[in-house]
Parts: sequence; structure tokens; C-alpha cells
Amino acid sequence: MTNPLDPAALNAALDNVHRAGMPGLFAEVRDGEQVWRGAAGVADTATGRPVTAHMRHRVGSITKTFTAAAVLQLVESGQIGLDTPVGRYLPELVPGGRGDAITVRMLINHTSGLAEYLPYAYPSLKAFPDLANTGPQSLDDHRFTRFDPIELIELGVTAPAVGSPGSTPGVYSNTNYLLLVQLLEQVTGTTAEECITRNVIERAGLRDTELPDGPYVDDPHSLLYEAWFGMIDPPRDYSVYDMSWVGPSASLISTVTDLNRFYASLLAGEIVSLSSLAQMQRTVPVVSQEGRVIDYGLGLYPMEGPGQGTFWGHGGTVWGGGALAMTRSDGKRQMAVAVNMQRWNRLDSSGKPQPHPIDDALAALYRVAMYG
Repeated sequence: MTNPLDPAALNAALDNVHRAGMPGLFAEVRDGEQVWRGAAGVADTATGRPVTAHMRHRVGSITKTFTAAAVLQLVESGQIGLDTPVGRYLPELVPGGRGDAITVRMLINHTSGLAEYLPYAYPSLKAFPDLANTGPQSLDDHRFTRFDPIELIELGVTAPAVGSPGSTPGVYSNTNYLLLVQLLEQVTGTTAEECITRNVIERAGLRDTELPDGPYVDDPHSLLYEAWFGMIDPPRDYSVYDMSWVGPSASLISTVTDLNRFYASLLAGEIVSLSSLAQMQRTVPVVSQEGRVIDYGLGLYPMEGPGQGTFWGHGGTVWGGGALAMTRSDGKRQMAVAVNMQRWNRLDSSGKPQPHPIDDALAALYRVAMYG
């Protein structure tokens, strides 16, 4: 049987990202029954320990698809109304008129108008998401800080609104997903971690995926190098970090194999019903954390290829690490890529991130992985 993948091209594309300056990266690409896994570079720049394709990794906001799926399951069972005002469930957290106007759907697709709490939780990130204007000192200050999610939500809810409820383009905000975490806990009477683990992670049969309860990643894993636009030189390892600053909106640890397994199950209607999946794939324009307007659904967003159909998935970043997982609508072609450095673009005099060879090399890898 002919292999629909091109291992030589995939390995070359992976190596090009490493040669462009990424310390290490690894990936899994699937096409039907065919599977390719590859890795390039190092997991530890001091020892030269290589990355491998089975490493566990912080995958950031890919977590949001898991959280959204858990909420949609409760919508299916009638315990949550997708278009019910969030103030009906969490009146203390979103009080008054906004609690009446913001629906559960608006939280999931970032059209609530609620601001991002991060610049208030990390004071030196006062320009978030324009991190470029700030220094990285707060990362070290808060490496072991245990944040209270209720306090984080209050910071986002009391901050100046970034839009009126339901208006578009929406603005991507972790405040929305911390509220969804509280909604899950209110309705199920368990922690969101338990709910997502039981109803999503275990249902998808994921063996190496978890929502952590401490600052460490179990082995095997790579160190995570934060460059902070060249202000941390050489880049510093932040793989040990208390993830309570985002909780179950972006704290997931997984593998590229598990990510592909999860999105295949989701798009096959095995995690939520096909009608719920259709709701997840209804998109609206949303301003991303990078300032670009993207189409965003309910914890999912699409990527289009030339004549190759629509891919659905999510990307994510944490301090030092990142990942992107995309699956074609028919579930046949899949890609999951993990990288162990973030914010590699240096800044020009106006504070704008400058192009870097890693950008083009990663884009080329994604093209080969998704479209062949």
C-alpha cells in the first residue's frame, strides 16, 4: 500500500524549523491508517538531550477545546443552556446587567466583551497581549504563585469591557474560560479537572493527557524556553511553573499522539453529538491574542487549505512552549506539532515583532503536514 505521507519531506520540514532557531520540536501526522512521527533538536540545551515524538508537553489553549466539549455535554443533557445568561448560573461572578446579557455561548466563542485578566494578575504584563512593551521579570516572580481563580475572574470582570455582549469581532480572553470552569463546577458539583478528565480525556481514551495539580511535568518531557522577544538571552527554562494562572483554560499536559486521537474522536461525534459539533463549528470573527482577526467557534477554529478541505483544531502557548493540532473535517488527515520555545521574534524600534526564520519554517512544516 502506498504511504500517503511523505516521510522525507516531513523530516526535512521539521529539521528546517530546528535549523531556523527552534531548540526542539516534535510532531505526529496521520493520514488514514498511516502514521508518521518525527522530532528534531534538543529537549535540554545544556545537556544536548534530544527531543522525541512521545514527550509530554504543555499545550496551552488547546485545553479550551476540552473545556468547551465538557460544557457542550452538559448542554446535551439539559443541565446547561447554551444561550442562557451566565448570570443565572454565576450571579456573584458576573452580576447585574452583564450577567443578564452574556450567554454561555458568548463565553465559549469569546464574544462576551469581558477583558483579559492577565495584565492585572501579572502587573508587569500591563500591555498584555502586547507583551512586547514589558519585561519578563514577572515570570520569575510568579513561577510558584498559586492564583485564586475567583480573584482572577474578578480582575477580568471589573476591568474595562472590550466590547458589548454578543458584538463582533469578539476579543479572545481567558476570563471567559475561567468562568466556564466555574460553571462546570457549579453544575456538576465536582472540580472542573475531574469533570473534564472523566467526560472528555477518559472518553477519548487518552493515556498521557492530564490537567496538572502542581508545577511539574512528569517525564519524559522537554524543557520550555522563553525568549521574550530576545529580552531573555539565552532563553530561560519555564517548564516548572504553577499553571493556576490559567487553570483548566490552558493548563493541559498532553502528547502529539493524544492530541490527534482527541480531535479525531471529537470530529467523529464520539465526544459530543454531531449536532453539538455543528454548534462548535459555527464561527464568528474574534481578535486573537496576536491581534489578528480569526474565525472562532466554540473552542475550535478552522484552517483552510488549497483544495484540501477545512481543518479544525486549536493552538496554544504557555511560557516557553507551544503546540498546534489540526484535523481535517473528515478526520482522515491530522497534524499535531509541539515546540519548546516561544516569543522568538525580536522587536523593532516601535515594539513590533520582527519576522524570524522560524516563522516561515513553521508555516512550511504546517503546509507539508496538512496538505502534503
